[in-house]
Amino acid sequence: MYTFSDLSGTSLTLRPEGTAGVVRAYIEHSLHMKAPVWRLFYRGPMFRYERPQKGRYRQFYQIGVEVLGDEGPLVDAELLEMLSSVFSRVGLEGVVFEVNSLGCPVCRGSFRDKLKAFLLDVRDRLCGDCRRRTEKNPLRALDCKNPLCRELTAGAPHIYEHLCEDCRAHFDGFVKGLEGFGVTYRINPRMVRGLDYYTRTAFEAVVDSPRLGTQNTVAAGGRYDGLVKELGGADTPCFGFAIGIERVALLVDAALLREEPLFYLIPLGTEPQKSVQGLACSMRRAGIKTLMELRSGVSLKSAMKRADRLGVTYVLIVGEDELKEGVVTLRNMKDGTQKRLSVDNLVEELKEYLP
Repeated sequence: MYTFSDLSGTSLTLRPEGTAGVVRAYIEHSLHMKAPVWRLFYRGPMFRYERPQKGRYRQFYQIGVEVLGDEGPLVDAELLEMLSSVFSRVGLEGVVFEVNSLGCPVCRGSFRDKLKAFLLDVRDRLCGDCRRRTEKNPLRALDCKNPLCRELTAGAPHIYEHLCEDCRAHFDGFVKGLEGFGVTYRINPRMVRGLDYYTRTAFEAVVDSPRLGTQNTVAAGGRYDGLVKELGGADTPCFGFAIGIERVALLVDAALLREEPLFYLIPLGTEPQKSVQGLACSMRRAGIKTLMELRSGVSLKSAMKRADRLGVTYVLIVGEDELKEGVVTLRNMKDGTQKRLSVDNLVEELKEYLP
């Protein structure tokens, strides 16, 4: 993480993720007293001090979703269905959800000991990171991308074989929920999460694409049932995920994104300028992207040149003649065609030109 001292000597740390901040807000405002279940989302910049790889940046943006107060496995499946729907709507194809269970503190403890014993037998051949993980957090060794480490840990014990009865029932219910929602998934026993507060359900949304290389995860998350209590709140079950905006942007074809046309209002004269101001307000309130020529006394030729440089889709011309007739002249900047539209019904007529 980025940790440094400011000019007054106060130690500052830039947030690496959003979940902990949401949990602190949940506790601080006693939200559990106001409703049993909260469904929250956030978006904004995060920061991690690690060497950048393809699709990974030291300052990056996330959209996060958190559900606090629901312990059932169906809510885990429901959020993955919602995430699948989001990816579909932005044209991101080939997303597969890799899922696993990390168990609870009770069953994970015994699995951790068995995994550590396994890793110690091959420790001398592991990479430096995995040798450190063997002592501090053995589960992270399963997630190593080093080919030799993956080969050495291919026969490592699987956590599913060590889940307690409650954790196994929760994971089975989660998988059945995914099938009920029609979400494509595969169980990956090597998949773990980098933060220690995760319990039970864990997942990553991965895309096989050369644009991302080995950093092919576009969203990830899981259940963190003990975090609220750990930070001083009531015992609260929670599930959430975060989407990596930059990684999704690398994969989504710009042509698939909805592109709103830009309209440019050009008044030719003093009276038309007054009329155009009202039209601009009406168009913007209707959600139509609108610019207005603000230079007084400008010629149509000059205004059209500016519109072309701005990449305007349509120009709306209002001169003295148009003002008298109660119309505007709509010009398509791509093919040069023109059409006259009634001022009284302008907003509704322009909506026909929206995607």
